[in-house]
Amino acid sequence: MKIRFGVAVVASVFCLSGALMAQSIPPAVKAAEASIDGEKIRAQVRFLADDLLEGRGPGLRGSEIAAKYLATQFALYGLKPGGDNGTYLQQINFVGTKVIAEKTTMSLIPKKPAGNSIDLYSIDLKYADDYTVSNRVLTPSVDVDAPIVFVGYGVDAPEFQWNDYAGVDVKGKVILCIVGDPPSTDPNFFGGDALTYYGRWTYKFEEAARKGAVGALIIHRTDLASYGWDVVKNSNTSEKTYLRDDKNPQLEAASWIQLDVAKKIFASSGLDADAEIIAAGKRGFKAVELPVRLKAHIESTVRSFQSPNVVGILPGANAGGKDQAVMYTAHYDHLGFVPGMAGDNIYNGAADNGTGCGMLLEMARAWAQSGVKLPHSIIFASVTAEEQGLLGSEYLGQHPPIPAGQIALDINYDMILPIGVPLETNVNGAQRTTFYPTVEATAKRFNLAIVPDPRPSAGSYYRSDHFSLSRVGIPAFSIETGNLYEGHDAAWGHKQHEDFTEHDYHNFSDNFHEDWDFSGNAKLDRFGMELGWEALSAPTIIQWKAKDEFEAARKASQGTR
Repeated sequence: MKIRFGVAVVASVFCLSGALMAQSIPPAVKAAEASIDGEKIRAQVRFLADDLLEGRGPGLRGSEIAAKYLATQFALYGLKPGGDNGTYLQQINFVGTKVIAEKTTMSLIPKKPAGNSIDLYSIDLKYADDYTVSNRVLTPSVDVDAPIVFVGYGVDAPEFQWNDYAGVDVKGKVILCIVGDPPSTDPNFFGGDALTYYGRWTYKFEEAARKGAVGALIIHRTDLASYGWDVVKNSNTSEKTYLRDDKNPQLEAASWIQLDVAKKIFASSGLDADAEIIAAGKRGFKAVELPVRLKAHIESTVRSFQSPNVVGILPGANAGGKDQAVMYTAHYDHLGFVPGMAGDNIYNGAADNGTGCGMLLEMARAWAQSGVKLPHSIIFASVTAEEQGLLGSEYLGQHPPIPAGQIALDINYDMILPIGVPLETNVNGAQRTTFYPTVEATAKRFNLAIVPDPRPSAGSYYRSDHFSLSRVGIPAFSIETGNLYEGHDAAWGHKQHEDFTEHDYHNFSDNFHEDWDFSGNAKLDRFGMELGWEALSAPTIIQWKAKDEFEAARKASQGTR
């Protein structure tokens, strides 16, 4: 009886606490949440994924239509312009390059064995099937003829006492590295099972350029990258986009190669690829220059263009002063289309990320029409060039409409499959902030069990736009789903996500479907609205937890470093 009484008391206290928390949400906010309509989200996605928009490739006609459409919706809702010169558009200068496949060559040139009179021979590689490449110095053509240096995982991480570049000079050379982090089961060492930014391909290219290399070959492995070669090929053989005014060092040949190509490089050096890859994941690894050169001629079309982020603001009472704004983000770009290709040649990007944009628009409408007196501002930003390496959000982070230190939180939506009402949510990254207890309590009220990142080794936190805001200190995370949905078991949900990843992700088949169920997207919009209100009315400023990798940037943005 005593135990039962104790449980009952605890349960009563918990329920009372939850009820009090729920009552703290103003009726106008709850009414705004209730107004969110999955059918309105459906209508937005249907338009944004239409063939008329030609896959929303940055700087192309369809992308411009999308941006102007989004800006028009913001204006209709009554949001204030947050872009350039009193507009909703934050224009960004880009350079787009596309490899001319028939004029681009890449070969491996093994060193002739001593005493062998035969001429040098080459192992010629096939573009798209064996490798992808981009010229990041943004010239129409470039030639590379340089030795290859195997640098393991290509990581220089002082905090982990790990430097794959130690003892080797890669200036003017081509590095060969493995995608992902050095293997670890210790969460304090390269994140354990979770991928850190050191494991991302973007870091590999950035670090190689900083070290003075002219090229980089990233070895693709599906198990380490978390996606197959088709994703690499589709993402890297269409036009690539770069920030025109980026002053950081760049590679002349930034390349992905198939594992079989890497095996040929090692075999030509008298080495076993599997053994070398295993050795690279252990302390004591030493980078080595291989007796193989990379010879490449890369020709590209090059065009300068602008593509905008679309930014609207609902000003709060503290706008222009001690603001602690909430930002909602979703990227509107996708992969464009393939000119001259027979059949379906448009990457419509209905799920990725028509869904996030539709949710952003519906949330903007609901907030704007709510009549809620906001203590702080709300910023809505639909960003460009996410598929090209988070470039639009990177620019937004560097040029926010208000100072980064005055933005309390960013909530991002990216690729929410419209397949029903979720009973689970993944808010990876929220646990790294002081806001997480509120996230937990709010999720419980929405009957959403918080589940961990299902594939921490994929480094999903570093693959969506919230990461760009984190880099400048803003607490940020994406709201995603788990596998459990109303009326189904978790195995069903897992299969839906796996099928989409295998067949539709970054493929021509990511099209709008009339039978999609947007009720779950509406639920996650309501969840995001309530989190937004909780952040706007928080008694203390939201921070990254102590010793988090973004804590220093947060302090710098607030002048407390």
